[in-house]
Amino acid sequence: MRRAASSRRRHLAVWFPVLPTDRLRRAQADPAPPEHPVVLVDKDRGALRLTAANPAALSLGLSPGMTLADAQARVPGIEAIPHDGEADARLLRAMLEDFDRFTPMAALDAPHGLMLDVTGCAHLFGGEARMVKVVRARAERLGLQVRLALARTPQTARALARFGPGGIAPEGQDAALARRLPVAAMELAPRDHQAIRRAGLKTLGDLDDRPRAPLAARFGADFPDRLDRVMGRVDVRITPHRPPAPVTADRVLAEPIADLDAVHAVIADLLADAEQLLETRGQGARRFVLSLYRLDGHVRRIALQTARPVREAGVVMRLFRERLAALARPVDPGFGFDHLRLGAEQLRAVAARQIAFDQRPHGGEALDALIDQLSARLGPEAVLRVTPVASHLPERSSRLAPAQAAPLGEDWPAPDPDSPPLRPLHLFDPPQPVEAVALAPDSPPARFQWRRATHRVIRAEGPERIEAEWWRAPRHRVRDYYRVEDEEGRRFWLFRAGGYGEDPPPRWYVHGLFA
Repeated sequence: MRRAASSRRRHLAVWFPVLPTDRLRRAQADPAPPEHPVVLVDKDRGALRLTAANPAALSLGLSPGMTLADAQARVPGIEAIPHDGEADARLLRAMLEDFDRFTPMAALDAPHGLMLDVTGCAHLFGGEARMVKVVRARAERLGLQVRLALARTPQTARALARFGPGGIAPEGQDAALARRLPVAAMELAPRDHQAIRRAGLKTLGDLDDRPRAPLAARFGADFPDRLDRVMGRVDVRITPHRPPAPVTADRVLAEPIADLDAVHAVIADLLADAEQLLETRGQGARRFVLSLYRLDGHVRRIALQTARPVREAGVVMRLFRERLAALARPVDPGFGFDHLRLGAEQLRAVAARQIAFDQRPHGGEALDALIDQLSARLGPEAVLRVTPVASHLPERSSRLAPAQAAPLGEDWPAPDPDSPPLRPLHLFDPPQPVEAVALAPDSPPARFQWRRATHRVIRAEGPERIEAEWWRAPRHRVRDYYRVEDEEGRRFWLFRAGGYGEDPPPRWYVHGLFA
């Protein structure tokens, strides 16, 4: 909502200028010293480019947008790490939930920032100066560098934090402080920013002194309003973050119940209520928590996990029956339960879909139903599945994880039906060393000895080169993989680690067996 700025409103801009590298430093058990330059990279326009850099790298002239090759030419000793934007977003959402201790009116301020409406909150911390000090101390305690600015409008506070000195703008001084900021504080498109600079306008004060009509004609009708918002004359309120209400269903009983069949009947009623709430929201849940309150005050909580978001009461009821029957410590009603509560957690969007009469259910759904049933009976840690990992090294390309906890949408790459299998079904972990003889340095082995048996190679395919993962330490040697077949028709997956002329000399290993 656009309105004239009120002199009583106050907004605090919280900006984490190096959040990606701070996040990385927080996650490392043995982080590099602060003076060591570290950059985060991602592929953009066909090249690896810097997306973030720590203060040490920024002080050496490196900046986001620069290609990694240029950065390494300027600073040969920099450490480059792949950028995980999703991890940055998760950390920023966690900071949003943590900083609601200062105000209930908090919102994300991308990129890497928060906006807090602290109107009427400063006196709780001993004044604005004391509040800013407490916010800074909280961010530093969490391992994040921060820049803060307190002003009348969120746009002015953002501009002062990101393009100015930060600090507290006194009442009535927002426009005076904003006039000193560079035109970059308008955050215009690169072409518009370049046009303003070519016109000789360097600060917001230079823009503010110009007639508004020519500016609107050149840069758009909303340009004057945008300038007024940054100058603090017009306030566009933030949309605060509001977590969704939890999905819970309660039954307070007039008479306590101790019979297990009666408990099952109440659970079925609770699941019907939860199904209606979830259907209204268009969501499903992956976790259900049943709380049983006894007359003596004891509370028993039983959790149920599912592989996919579900909301069908009948499906979840069958799983609860399995779970209650398989408990190592059976439910003890004592003198009876007088209150039952069901909570649905880990909510996800579930789209409604129509299944034709002649259409069979999707095979993945049947498998997930089986996984849920086995996990409810045996426990979630007893049912595992192999999940893919983003790594070219075969021994790191998969891992075992609880089947229900596997991330949704994570799937294996589809093989080419017209090509032979590139990977064997059976892998050795770790690869087993063999003695091999090759006719040329870069050719497949002519014969090799493994488990006291000599195999003569009659067919070979390859090599398939797999480089070392440069971001890991210690690094693996480069590998050249071959698919070979011996005289008896047995097929092996061999690789040579290292190259000829290196120290130590290369070694041969068998990594898998083809069917």
